[in-house]
Amino acid sequence: MGKEKKTGQKQEAKEVKVSHSREAGVYPRLLDAYKKDLVPALMKRFNYKSIMQVPRLEKIALNIGVGAATQDAKLLETSVKELELIAGQKAAITKAKKAISNFKLRQGVPIGARVTLRGRQMYEFLDRLVSIAMPQIRDFRGVPDRSFDGRGNYTLGIKEQIIFREIDADKVTKITGMDITFVTTAKTDLEAMELLKGFGMPFVKRDTVQKTN
Repeated sequence: MGKEKKTGQKQEAKEVKVSHSREAGVYPRLLDAYKKDLVPALMKRFNYKSIMQVPRLEKIALNIGVGAATQDAKLLETSVKELELIAGQKAAITKAKKAISNFKLRQGVPIGARVTLRGRQMYEFLDRLVSIAMPQIRDFRGVPDRSFDGRGNYTLGIKEQIIFREIDADKVTKITGMDITFVTTAKTDLEAMELLKGFGMPFVKRDTVQKTN
């Protein structure tokens, strides 16, 4: 009887845990949309013969450079904390690969931070980026459609970290930007663009994008 009770309690706890995980968003909205809507749409658009040919988002890399950290180490410390708040994941410090005397930069000196997102966190970050953060950009009209690398990857430059709600603008001492790179399995830039469009990326022709402060 005791063993049966314990087994029942474990099973109940397991079911509650699974249920809680689903409610907490372990299965992201954009991933659900990708499987249900985007995959069929891309197969029709590019005449793919198999689902395996449909491009997918592999990872999102966030990089922030803090050149002034060579003079003030606290600037890097602050930027790292902000990046971790935005990404929801621990950041790795990047160091100078070579010395540049004109900038008083020595090889191996910490000059930035990076985060690589995959899976659930990747989709949740993308959702927050296109749904919440981008609309906070002043005079925002979209992102340039020419920032692809020719291999199906796209890099977006963000000028102000305060567009993310995770950052308290009142506590920010220095405005910093970052580069966000979307790595896909797409064979061409066109396929990658259609994939990112399906996730809500607001592409426009580069000459219509206004510079924002």
